Amino acid sequence: MLKQTEGSHAVAEAVALCRPEVICAYPISPQTHIVEGIGEMVKSGQLTNCEFINVESEFAAMSVAIGASAAGVRAYTATASQGLLYMVEAIYNASGLGLPIVMTVANRAIGAPINIWNDHSDSLSQRDCGWIQLFAETNQEALDLHIQAFKLAEELSLPVMVCMDGFILTHAYERVDMPSQEQVDSFLPPYEPRQVLDTTDPISIGAMVGPEAFMEVRYLAHAKQMQALERIPQLAKEFNTIFGRDTGGLVHTYKSEDAETIVVAMGSVLGTIKDTIDEMRTSGVKIGVLGITSYRPFPLEEVRQALQNAKRVVVLEKSMAVGIGGILSTDVRLALSSERLNGYTVVAGLGGRAITKKSLHELFSQANRDELPALTFLDLDWNMVNKHLERERTVRRSGPAAENILRDVGVIASKIS
Repeated sequence: MLKQTEGSHAVAEAVALCRPEVICAYPISPQTHIVEGIGEMVKSGQLTNCEFINVESEFAAMSVAIGASAAGVRAYTATASQGLLYMVEAIYNASGLGLPIVMTVANRAIGAPINIWNDHSDSLSQRDCGWIQLFAETNQEALDLHIQAFKLAEELSLPVMVCMDGFILTHAYERVDMPSQEQVDSFLPPYEPRQVLDTTDPISIGAMVGPEAFMEVRYLAHAKQMQALERIPQLAKEFNTIFGRDTGGLVHTYKSEDAETIVVAMGSVLGTIKDTIDEMRTSGVKIGVLGITSYRPFPLEEVRQALQNAKRVVVLEKSMAVGIGGILSTDVRLALSSERLNGYTVVAGLGGRAITKKSLHELFSQANRDELPALTFLDLDWNMVNKHLERERTVRRSGPAAENILRDVGVIASKIS
């Protein structure tokens, strides 16, 4: 059924159609509307056989999800930014125990300084925690990926994050095709856990493992992720058969067949990149896009095949590894280790800074001339940066960078009276 709805509400409805039995909720922008929406459905009776648990923190949310999943029920939660960091210990426990929890991450910048707007710093900070990470470009993809995530998680007994850009998607109203309960039921079978706590045969889980077996246990977590590389595209095909939409999968390309330059990115920025490329194509520029849906596990071979015939690759990422530069580009570079291509890393959109078509036109044109630095910070105000660096060179007690820069631009973030 086609309907115009907020991204968060679309995800809430999709999760409800998956018949979760425990929802753990703690509010943090920009994911709050998702769990609020599910809570309303539980309260009204629209979603039955589901326990909605308000907890006191994000750590508690993941802890409750772990307990529920270990007890053999379908569990779901959502978070963002600092909330994701607060539950990190439990996040590692969930993957280490092989529990098929599904969690929405409404991507948001990590402080300090505090910033509530979108970038990918939060989920990418957890890239090695053992969770599968799937990135949505649109609200329709976010909706569809959640349905696939439950099946993927439960088949492999691995937790899955579905990442969608905070505010850009979560609070945007778009038309989506909402499936029926019958369609979801035909795709997603009732939950049959691979492991479950049994009061008649009590055991401890997550107990001490020493050097004699720890490496093997960790390898098995890696082996499951490699299984996901095969299962994710298979599930996307199964989904397409039932729902009639080509969504999910590991990667997706756009106008890349004859492209000399290919731009690699994740999330909602792909839409702006595609619009820019459409305009550049009318001028004869051979440029295309590779969108990454599955960030973990990372599809090395699929990325290599998609990029091997290009002359240059531009990785545009909404995150940064301080001290080295790119995060996504590091994995792309690994995929291309046997290829001889010009590669460029572009950090863009941090803290919600707009990524405009005008800036992308200039960026891609510079890349086509092979005039980009290896690492570029799109639309960075160098005057602002250099002013503060000079201040630090000349004044010993120069103060915190964030507050100084706000004063430089005439903005007062907060005032203590």
